[in-house]
Order: sequence, then C-alpha cells, then structure tokens
Amino acid sequence: MRVIKFYAEGFRSMTIGRTLWLIIIIKLMIMFCILKPIFFPRFLGQFKDETLKQEYVSDELIKRAINP
Repeated sequence: MRVIKFYAEGFRSMTIGRTLWLIIIIKLMIMFCILKPIFFPRFLGQFKDETLKQEYVSDELIKRAINP
C-alpha cells in the first residue's frame, strides 16, 4: 500500500512528466490503433480451421527457407 501511495504522490507532483507521459500515450495509441492494422494485416483470419492455419504457416516457412 505504501508503494502505491508513493507512486501516486510522485505522479501528482510531476510538472513536465505529465506532458511526457501524454506524449508516450499518444505515440502508443498511434502505433497500436493506426499503424498495426496497416502494416501487420491478419493473414490467418481467412482460414476457418486451425489445421488450415497450421498448414499455411508450415508451407510458408518451408517456401521461405528453400528460396531465400
């Protein structure tokens, strides 16, 4: 309980730290909400069955290992 009070008091007394935390939170939101769906689409979402997903991943690994 003392640790929680320690951190809560520290965050309350911050001046420039609040601005920095706000910037960090905004950057994380941009990374996970905007950039992730664009650059990392869900390829495995097209397969309904778990075995089909496993076969697709194994085939891709084999293809990429043989043809670098």
